[in-house]
Amino acid sequence: MAVLLSRHNTVVGLDLDADRIDTLRAGRSPIHDDDISRFLAEEDLDLTFTTDAEQAHAGADFVVIATPTNYDPVTNYFDTSSIEAVMRDVTRINPDATMVVKSTVPVGYIEDVRERLGTDAVIFSPEFLREGRALHDNLHPARIVVGEDSDRARAFAELLVKGADADDVPVLFTEPTEAEAIKLFSNTYLAMRVAYFNELDSFAISRGLDSRQIIDGVGLDPRIGTHYNNPSFGYGGYCLPKDTKQLLANYSDVPQTLISAIVEANTTRKDFIAFDILDRAPQVVGIHRLIMKTGSDNFRESSVQGIMKRLKGKGVEVVVYEPELGEDSWFGSEVTSDLASFKERADLIVANRMVEELADVKDKVYTRDLFGAD
Repeated sequence: MAVLLSRHNTVVGLDLDADRIDTLRAGRSPIHDDDISRFLAEEDLDLTFTTDAEQAHAGADFVVIATPTNYDPVTNYFDTSSIEAVMRDVTRINPDATMVVKSTVPVGYIEDVRERLGTDAVIFSPEFLREGRALHDNLHPARIVVGEDSDRARAFAELLVKGADADDVPVLFTEPTEAEAIKLFSNTYLAMRVAYFNELDSFAISRGLDSRQIIDGVGLDPRIGTHYNNPSFGYGGYCLPKDTKQLLANYSDVPQTLISAIVEANTTRKDFIAFDILDRAPQVVGIHRLIMKTGSDNFRESSVQGIMKRLKGKGVEVVVYEPELGEDSWFGSEVTSDLASFKERADLIVANRMVEELADVKDKVYTRDLFGAD
């Protein structure tokens, strides 16, 4: 968001992490995103970075809040404390600013926080971004949603449209709670599609069938399509696991069966994959990459970690190849950045996605990657 908006506006990026700020000031991206790296290095951006909240908020027309909202399994809700800490700072420093929440929040949060904090200077505008492609998806947005129909909402939407490279971007102005629901239902639908093709794949494995032939035939129906249909070890990453659980929590007083099934399907798939691997009686299992997906450096909630934990729970020795980690162990398992040694030591290599660097040992690679895509 900071890079996108600084193409045509003065933007100050605020972060609590001084090392991250130093990295950005040096023109380097602290996350793996090729477009962000390119823009920081090559584009003429009106963008500065600071750890000083006073400097960031003073004089701002809009304050975009994109802090973490991790799912709390104790409360069954997102932890929104970081958002509210920013809101309190902004209200104190610059009460005239409009706060735009980009963090994913529970359905009904904006109306609730307005009442609790005594301010109506906050609106919600959900993000729909992919790991490693965040700036690309802002430059070419499928849609822009703002949870308010007002002059300030239209002004903010116009900033996003102006920053984008795409023409004729659909812009939708809704009530705040409807915008929150759009975000959670969108991600839960994506999780459902992942779970569907994973369960199709589990069926095919159990019956000795060719998963790809079945998926190809199913996908030729134009109502279904051939996109987002590649089997995996389960949906992972920062968004889908927590967003599906949050939506399920919002259903506490509404009858449902499907949302629960989507959440449970992810655990079922990991159990199935782990048992399928154990049936091969491996002595040493290599885990090829902990990252959530190709082109990402995010390990958070990656599905392969669930497979790893299940194998270790059955006493299987596990060694991890993950050059991004920079550590020599991960939850009690050895981590190496020596690919050749890793290939030699493991008698079975678990890879969520097949890559060229494993081609020479493909006979001992276990993957459900049928299409070579995320």
